[in-house]
Amino acid sequence: MAFAAEKFPSDDTLLDAYSVSVADAVDRIGPAVCRIERIGAGGHGSGFVIAQDGLVVTNFHVVGDARAVRVTMPDGAAREGHVLGRDPDTDIALVRADGSFADVAPLGDSKRLRRGQIAIAIGNPLGFEWTVTAGVVSALGRSMRASTGRLIDDVIQTDAALNPGNSGGPLVSSAGEVIGVNTAMIHGAQGIAFAVASNTANFVISEIIRFGRVRRAFIGVSADTTNLPRRAALLSQVTTNTAVRLRSVEKNGPAAKAGLKEGDIIAAIDGRPVTGVDDLVRMLDAERIDRATLCTVVRRTGVSQVAVTPVARAG
Repeated sequence: MAFAAEKFPSDDTLLDAYSVSVADAVDRIGPAVCRIERIGAGGHGSGFVIAQDGLVVTNFHVVGDARAVRVTMPDGAAREGHVLGRDPDTDIALVRADGSFADVAPLGDSKRLRRGQIAIAIGNPLGFEWTVTAGVVSALGRSMRASTGRLIDDVIQTDAALNPGNSGGPLVSSAGEVIGVNTAMIHGAQGIAFAVASNTANFVISEIIRFGRVRRAFIGVSADTTNLPRRAALLSQVTTNTAVRLRSVEKNGPAAKAGLKEGDIIAAIDGRPVTGVDDLVRMLDAERIDRATLCTVVRRTGVSQVAVTPVARAG
């Protein structure tokens, strides 16, 4: 008996679908991507408009200490912008540009990202304005060191090519949503670049809009997102399958004083699931400063409740 060969999409069909996905995402987000230049200080980078009243997201290292910047759109229109706030710890800055803007770039939910999905970078590298590069999400939940020396958690690794000038521009999904803010590449390496996840950027933006700065509680840990074994999830009474594993615990910090150790898994804070590093960052807000916070901790020996009292983060 003869069996018909199973039909698979041809390479041409797959390439056409890929091209259409990338082109559609660029058509949607590209008009909201801008060039950012410090007025009187030199240097440039990229940014993108997130609200029609002129809110623009970029990197802290693009604006530096400048109070005013020039925002240039793809149609050549240039506006003056004023820096509303900056957060060196996540390399995010928020600018208010003069005038109104028809095109905006919506922030997506970075928690829904999967390794291997399309990632598109749009920006102004090396003076080549509004350049598009594409690749995939290479890894999730990475950490990298900010200019302050502190670790930025919940960083996206991508192989979409980045160069100086891409900083502050959007990393875009095939759905036409911003999934990250491009922030760095590895000098001397090919195909290794990083973006601050959109959920972290969203938290920072909200804090800057409300308070002009990011207020944080500090417990003295760095962490990675990790899978939570089913048995541990049941014991800790959470319904999620991911949590955060402590990669390091600062000596004499609040976490260390409470007895937390490297390798501990935090599954919940005050009964709320911690499904990833972005949850941990978001939950450690100013309201928890000097207030006992109950961490559900998973260890090989079992699940325990550990009370940690965060302090105000300096700087």
